[in-house]
Amino acid sequence: MAEQITQIEAAIDDFADHALLVKGRSPATVKGYRSDLRTLVPFAATFAEFTLPTLRAWLADALRSGLARSTMARRTAAVRAFSTWAYDRGYLDSDVAARLATPQVNRHLPDVVTPDRAGKLVEAEINADAASPEAARDRAMLELLYATGMRVAELTGLDTADVDTSRRLARVTGKGNKQRVVPFGENAASAIDAWLTRRAELLAPGTEDAAALFLGSRGGRIDQRQVRRVVERAAQRTGDSDLSPHALRHSAATHMLEGGADLRVVQELLGHASLQTTQIYTHVSAQRLKSVYDQAHPRA
Repeated sequence: MAEQITQIEAAIDDFADHALLVKGRSPATVKGYRSDLRTLVPFAATFAEFTLPTLRAWLADALRSGLARSTMARRTAAVRAFSTWAYDRGYLDSDVAARLATPQVNRHLPDVVTPDRAGKLVEAEINADAASPEAARDRAMLELLYATGMRVAELTGLDTADVDTSRRLARVTGKGNKQRVVPFGENAASAIDAWLTRRAELLAPGTEDAAALFLGSRGGRIDQRQVRRVVERAAQRTGDSDLSPHALRHSAATHMLEGGADLRVVQELLGHASLQTTQIYTHVSAQRLKSVYDQAHPRA
C-alpha cells in the first residue's frame, strides 16, 4: 500500500511543480492544490482507482464532514486540473474529472465604504507621526491600494522600477504572473514621492530586497501581514475597525463604476481573468442606488 500511495503522491508533486513552473500559478494556489489533492490519496491510491465514482465519493465525504461549498468548489477545481494534467501525461486513459460538476458558490456582496470614508482612511497617516519614514510609507501604501484596487500581494511585490510617478502608472504582477499597467492619481503620486525621499532610512544594508518599493520593519520587502496591520490601524483611527485591504479593493472598483467607468476598464484595472468576476460590483452599485432611491424619492 505504501508503494501505491507513493505513486499517486509523486504524481501530485509533479503536477504541483508543473502548475508553478510551467503554468505560472501562484505559490498560494499550488499550495492549495497540494493540500486538496492529498486528501484524495486514501480514496484513490493509484491511477487505476482514479475513477469518477471514486472522485464523487471523495467529494461526498468532504461534504458530510461539513466543508463549505467554496472549499468544495476549490477541491473540484484542483482535481479537474490534476486530471487533465494526468491525462496529458498518459497516466489516465481519459480526463476522468472533466465530468465533475463544480458546486455553485453563494457569492456575497463585498464590503464597500463610501468615497468620504475611503478618503479619511487613506489620509489617516497625516494625523499620525508624520515625521517618521514609516508614516510616509503607510500613507503611500494606503493611497496606492485605494487608487488602483490592487491586491495586497501585488502591492508587496512592487519594485521601485515598477512605479512611474511622473506618468502616474504602475506595472503590477498579478495572479499567474500576468502583468498589467494601472493608473493612479495625483494624491497617490505625491504620497509615493514623499515616501521615496524617506525610503533609504528604512533600507537595510546588504538586503536582497533593495529593489522593493515598500520596506518592512527589518529593512527588507514588506510582507502582507504588515500591510494588513497598517490598514487595520488606519481604520481604527477613522472608526472602521473591521475594514480590510480587500475592502479598499472592493471600494475602488465600486466607486469607479459609480463614476461612470466601463465594466471592462474595471476588469483590466483589477486584473480579473473573467468579466463575470467583475460583474459582482454592478450588484453592489445597484444595491447602493436602491438605498439612495429609498431615502430620497418621495414615493419610494
